[in-house]
Amino acid sequence: MTARHSGFLLLHGWQNERPPEHWQHLTARALRDRGVLVEYPQLPSPHSPFVSEWSASVLDALGRLHDTDRVDDVVVIAHSLSVLLWLGARPDSPVEISRVLLVAPPSVEVAAGFAEIAAFAALPLAVSPIDAGRTTLVASDDDPFNPDGAESSFGRPLSLPTIVLPGQGHFTPDSGYGEWPSLLEWCADPATRIRSREA
Repeated sequence: MTARHSGFLLLHGWQNERPPEHWQHLTARALRDRGVLVEYPQLPSPHSPFVSEWSASVLDALGRLHDTDRVDDVVVIAHSLSVLLWLGARPDSPVEISRVLLVAPPSVEVAAGFAEIAAFAALPLAVSPIDAGRTTLVASDDDPFNPDGAESSFGRPLSLPTIVLPGQGHFTPDSGYGEWPSLLEWCADPATRIRSREA
């Protein structure tokens, strides 16, 4: 049997300019060091984003992975506001999405309270049939951007398998993320249990 080759698409959140200390930046670098194809685009106007521009950027990134002819499928890892983007404005693409990891989504109520990102909160959030059975949610029990908890606001309503990691905040450098070893292991092996950064 021929081994399959996965590419990775990492999508950042609001106000994120891909700082080098962020777990997504470090994960992208580690994957590339292993010879894996990674798209980690700077989404347009991260401080005042538009849904249409972010969705178009995601589609372009998927197209670049597809056009290399070097990947059989793509793993998507979305953080924060990009979770709402993926659930509400997932672009159609010929590339096969094999896994989707949604990390620390803000609640709709919190996102709606910020004029800059309220349009993301108004999206019709749902798991695409294409992603059903391939999507996992990872969240904390003390995320200030989702005070009621992502499991109750996203996991149960959308029937998403949810991993709740206590005391991890919004999974940003301010909360220690940072290198995230088990996530990097999960990238290579989907059977890996994703744990908190220090576990």
